[in-house]
Amino acid sequence: MTAGHNGLTYADAGVDIDAGNALVDRIKPAAKSTSRSGVMGGLGGFGALFDLKAAGYRDPILVAATDGVGTKLRIAIDTGHVDTIGIDLVAMCVNDLVCQGAEPLFFLDYFATGKLEVDQAARIITGIAKGCADSGCALIGGETAEMPGMYHKGDFDLAGFAVGAMERGQDLPRDVQKGDVLLGLASSGVHSNGYSFVRKVVELSGLGWDAASPFSDGTLGQALLTPTRLYVKQALAAVRAGGVHGLAHITGGGLTENPPRVLPEGLACEIDLGSWQLPPDFRWLAQTANMSEPELLKTFNCGIGMILVVAEAEADSLTALLQGEGETVTRLGRIVEGQGVIYRGKLL
Repeated sequence: MTAGHNGLTYADAGVDIDAGNALVDRIKPAAKSTSRSGVMGGLGGFGALFDLKAAGYRDPILVAATDGVGTKLRIAIDTGHVDTIGIDLVAMCVNDLVCQGAEPLFFLDYFATGKLEVDQAARIITGIAKGCADSGCALIGGETAEMPGMYHKGDFDLAGFAVGAMERGQDLPRDVQKGDVLLGLASSGVHSNGYSFVRKVVELSGLGWDAASPFSDGTLGQALLTPTRLYVKQALAAVRAGGVHGLAHITGGGLTENPPRVLPEGLACEIDLGSWQLPPDFRWLAQTANMSEPELLKTFNCGIGMILVVAEAEADSLTALLQGEGETVTRLGRIVEGQGVIYRGKLL
């Protein structure tokens, strides 16, 4: 190499290490705000440490969950509204964890993009931190990957990994039996499943993301980016009160495929479709796509984001507890002999 020649740098290849360092500095306060008992150290190490004994566990079983946000990211990218997509990421992981009876303890995120835009990334990770804080778990690490040539300009991907714990013998579901009552907790909208279908329906409607929402205030894009609800603290409060036999997070597969995951052989969930009103966002999607009711029920949560299977004797007290936690609770039906989900009445 001749004297004075400027050699090729990593930045010339499209990877800006300084931007990555700037991002870490930006998000440290957000991560610190999620700290809880058990956290050891902060961001910046090669790994993240957590002390289960300091978190209060004597004989813990660890539970892990990983997930993404799916093509809801496409709407966030296209509209520039990225501030709440991190809440969706956390919710998809921790809402699954709590269904096992576990308390979420810590969370790690993976953020990948073609070219790191520090402001955009900081907004996204601040949303992740909010989701963690609202569900009582700590954001103790993650990975930011800048990969030129892998993503189109402005595109990014998100994934998350949550770890929780429970005392040995406290796992769910357990003791589900005939006569148990199904309590449904309201969703905030479509949550984070079915968005490939949602985007197809919006295309069919001819509306843009910036068009007025036909079923709510604000634009259509804003309405469909309403973040997934976090059910952790209220679900754990119900579990600790006693009488909860199972929890079902209503994600991909909708009301038809998720509740049976908590059932023993020979039992079914009988759900009264007349016990709640189909929210306007789902009604608009169903009408615009000319969906059949069975297709709607196995695609979306239809307004019910979490179902608790509870002992009949505790159903009223648990309903009151959940309402006290700010939940809209619907008595959906009960556990009966049979298989899968048995629907009564009509939703559409």
